[in-house]
Amino acid sequence: MALSDVRWDQQVPLPKLSSCQSRIVVGLAAVLCFANSYDGEFVFDDSEAIINNKDLKPETPLNNIWRNDFWGSNLSSNTSHKSYRPLTVLTFRLNYFLADGLHPVGFHVLNIALHSIVSVLMIDVFTILIGGSVSQVSKAAFLAALFFAVHPVHTESVAGIVGRADLLCALFFQLSFLTYCKAFRKGKHKEDTFSVIWIVASLVLCAVAMLCKEQGITVLGVNAAFDVIIICNIKIYELSQRILFKGKLIEANELFRRGLPTRAVLLTCGGTLLLYMRWKIMGTGPPAFTEVDNPASFAENTFIRAVNYNYYYSLNAWLLLCPWWLCFDWSMGCVPLIESLLDWRIIWVLLLWICLALLMGQALCSQDSNKRRNLTFGLVLLVVPFLPASNLFFRVGFVIAERVLYLSTAGYCLILTYALSPLLGLICVNMARCAFRSQQWRSEQNLFTSALSICPLNAKVHYNVGKNLADRGNQSAAVRYYREAVRLHPKYVHAMNNLGNILKEKNELLEAEQLLSKAVHIQPDFAAAWMNLGIVQNSLKKFEDAEQSYWNAIRFRKKYPDCYYNLGRLESEGFFLNALKINPNAASCHGNLAVLYHRWGKLELAKKHYELSLQLDPNAPGTKDNFNMLKRKLEQAHKNN
Repeated sequence: MALSDVRWDQQVPLPKLSSCQSRIVVGLAAVLCFANSYDGEFVFDDSEAIINNKDLKPETPLNNIWRNDFWGSNLSSNTSHKSYRPLTVLTFRLNYFLADGLHPVGFHVLNIALHSIVSVLMIDVFTILIGGSVSQVSKAAFLAALFFAVHPVHTESVAGIVGRADLLCALFFQLSFLTYCKAFRKGKHKEDTFSVIWIVASLVLCAVAMLCKEQGITVLGVNAAFDVIIICNIKIYELSQRILFKGKLIEANELFRRGLPTRAVLLTCGGTLLLYMRWKIMGTGPPAFTEVDNPASFAENTFIRAVNYNYYYSLNAWLLLCPWWLCFDWSMGCVPLIESLLDWRIIWVLLLWICLALLMGQALCSQDSNKRRNLTFGLVLLVVPFLPASNLFFRVGFVIAERVLYLSTAGYCLILTYALSPLLGLICVNMARCAFRSQQWRSEQNLFTSALSICPLNAKVHYNVGKNLADRGNQSAAVRYYREAVRLHPKYVHAMNNLGNILKEKNELLEAEQLLSKAVHIQPDFAAAWMNLGIVQNSLKKFEDAEQSYWNAIRFRKKYPDCYYNLGRLESEGFFLNALKINPNAASCHGNLAVLYHRWGKLELAKKHYELSLQLDPNAPGTKDNFNMLKRKLEQAHKNN
């Protein structure tokens, strides 16, 4: 450890711990912060990625996870989000298998354990970047890892089960980096050589990280920065001075002696191959997002687009600095667009770049080599893992997502340790905030209502609060939140559909018809809204309109048993039979078909379907009474014969 490293380490007001003790403390801190989420529910995106994902179930062929996206949709589908994370889905499937079903405790426990492992490994990552020995952990590396373990912005990744993609990606990101560093651990007489095997192993681990989440590719940038700055000892500031004022670079012979060109070729070829394979896997091209997902990316004016992207960056930076303003979703008006230079929020953009410029100035020009090294790698770890979420290379499907900051937090913590090592009270504050926030992630009710004060202009927040209330039977309260969602976002078809359903149940049929008609006008392929519109029109005795609406629903969703059922009630036998072809276990279809046969005098067929209905649902309302009536009729017919 260099003399400047020793001086910095002495300034950290912590007792010197052994390597093992440091790891135990960091691991326990990571567990304690999020322990109260272990018995939480499946919340928010867990519904689609886990509860409704057929790829988790044992009866689904295991090969499907390699053909489908993270949500269980086929990658070739135009509706696929193209998020290819088969190894993450495989761990979900393992949880399902071990628990013999969808029991959230096992899912949550594994997430907490993964965060603890990642936090412990951060000690090794920080130790290498700071310049110490892995066998003798410096107090600075320990403190940075401790800051990382207890940062509240991790709550979404740890307490939300779908955040496992970020945890697994971070784990293999670290292993790839540590493996790359291993390539240079040679004896005295081989200090300028390296192992190609370790570098190839690092590329393999990078590929594994990508199979957990796409962000894993960014480890190659961190590896390259480590190679240039530490292994080749290239001082960026001095190099820029030589280029600008002397017009020459580092001697080529020196670079070849250190092996940098060879390693650069390996990293470039490996990264290019991984990106090509990832692009091929996407099949039909990049995913299609809507304006409400990421409004800035749809702005026609390039300047407005750039200003808003930078404002998003400043909000992400603020979440790292002050993680009290956390929300499960930041779309649908939560962050209004900056459309004028007179908007006061531009101040935050200017402040962000002033701070970054000051940090970069210190990282490049400081006379303290220790400061240069640590600030440089702090910035590398802060920026590089965030690049896929920056909108610079492609449009992303969100405004802000706390989960994408999981790896970038490492860079922030390294910078924070250097600047604020005396502020140990921040660790206690962050631990309390983690515990409070993970408590909110235990249930959808707490999670959704917590967002009302953070993003009151977000229509999706009001929609989710309303949906949760409706699911719990409080439909009157749900109406208020659905109406607010529609007010905030007048084209929010899902809110219109759900509100129309509740109004239908309350017999407010005319308003329900208006809402559902508007929903299908905005989104003509919204099959569920067409079916619900048909139900309302049927209740209003608009039978021809109802039939057309049902047919529209079936046109946009071929396999739609509920719609065939409703159409069957409107028309008759053929539609019930079609519904049963799609879903032979629909007890209500068997029951209603039995009633039809009963009325038509086809008593043996009626008997067959009554029996099937009662086998599938012994408590089916009215079916037992109807079946008893049929049995009496059959007995009477038998006596007469």
